[in-house]
Amino acid sequence: MRYAAIDIGSNAVRLLIADIIKNGEIYSFKKNTLIRVPLRLGDDAFIQNEISEQKVEDLLKTMHAFKNLMDVYKVKAYKACATSAMREAKNSGSILKSAKDFGLDINVITGAEEAQIIFSTQISQQLDVKKNYLFIDVGGGSTELTLFSEKRIIASKSFDLGTIRILDNQDREETWEDMREWVSKNTKGLKNLYGIGTGGNINKLSRLSNSKEDKPLSYLKIKSLYEYLTSFSLKDRINILGLNADRADVIVPACEIFLTIMKHGKIRQIQVPRVGLADGMIQTLIQKNLEESPISL
Repeated sequence: MRYAAIDIGSNAVRLLIADIIKNGEIYSFKKNTLIRVPLRLGDDAFIQNEISEQKVEDLLKTMHAFKNLMDVYKVKAYKACATSAMREAKNSGSILKSAKDFGLDINVITGAEEAQIIFSTQISQQLDVKKNYLFIDVGGGSTELTLFSEKRIIASKSFDLGTIRILDNQDREETWEDMREWVSKNTKGLKNLYGIGTGGNINKLSRLSNSKEDKPLSYLKIKSLYEYLTSFSLKDRINILGLNADRADVIVPACEIFLTIMKHGKIRQIQVPRVGLADGMIQTLIQKNLEESPISL
């Protein structure tokens, strides 16, 4: 059996097709196919508050292709979610209707819903009850922060601060200050505070540092990577470091966001489980369709 997840982000759109595995009473999944298309919807949404005709056309072509691929792979169930760029685009409603016309249902989710779906990757089950954790998801349009203590969520907030927004000079100092104050206030007095980072940029930083998935990144390591990356021009990050063009620019402001949060939360290390929204959507489908009504695979 196969499930699929479509993540329509501010920087890129992704299709994840996963094979569902049953081991005893436990369901899990193995990634079969992952396709990523760097449409940069945020460039339009954050400046013009709507997505341009050309990008609407590109997005709908991509969604149509994803729909056809799901048919070819015989996907049994799917979930499609759009985040910050589509939340802000005035014409998102007409885009959703066009997609629905060829059989694809897309949900525009809030920042809180986005964070909750990522938690469905079972990150929370891996937490040490003796430690406190700040979950940090940095996207193109927003940053989601959720604080765990004794495996319970004690505070959560979404900030309109993301990598595309920063590159387009659409970030506001008030938002930076709000985020710094929120982190300082909510983490004050918490001992054994660790970070959990998700999103394509922190995953790439983890790989650039040659870290294994279970090895955390320290504040000093991320600062060192930031200084290393900024010592290259954008062109050289692509040609010499081998970064994709749509990763080479956003990875720098992503470092700035992570470093700011870690500094004000006095977080020395951040764990990088290398999961994202698409993984969470697959897990949500498993919980909804299989764990509630088990079947034999």
